[in-house]
Amino acid sequence: MANPFQEQLLKAGLVSKQKVQQARTQKRRDRKAKVDDGSADLKQQIAAQKLAQAAKDKARNEQKFAAATEKGLVRGLVTEFTRLAIKPPQSGEIKFNFTSNNKIFSIYVNDKLQTQLLNGQLGIVRHEDTSYLVPHKLAERVNILVPKWCGYLWVQDDHSQVVEEDDPYADYVIPDDLMW
Repeated sequence: MANPFQEQLLKAGLVSKQKVQQARTQKRRDRKAKVDDGSADLKQQIAAQKLAQAAKDKARNEQKFAAATEKGLVRGLVTEFTRLAIKPPQSGEIKFNFTSNNKIFSIYVNDKLQTQLLNGQLGIVRHEDTSYLVPHKLAERVNILVPKWCGYLWVQDDHSQVVEEDDPYADYVIPDDLMW
């Protein structure tokens, strides 16, 4: 044994071999835990970079919003989506949930409007505590100029397949293992 004090305690019968071994293991673990591998500095550096990037993005968005406001684009955009908004039906039975500024909102729609929202023909714009159903192109423009107003905007995934309504081969399933 390397530690004479542990040997004396073991010979006197005050500790067991298992306790001595546990003490060594714990001492080795403590030493390893105190070794600085530089990961804390790296984590702080990454966090600082994320904060700097977020601040830069926020400043760029504010600058873009200010430039758009100066040009009157935002004012024109508000009048355009209030004019082109589709009124949700009074008898809407389907609750359509969407998020805007990290809050969940809902709007009641019918089957036709729901399919248009899910197919990407419509979008939802939220401005001054009011939700507007607007055409998809207009929702894209709102998302570019003022992203915080865009409540729901359908975006096509690269992996999903778009099925057209007039597709003559829609009933035929393509097998996954088809080889050419």
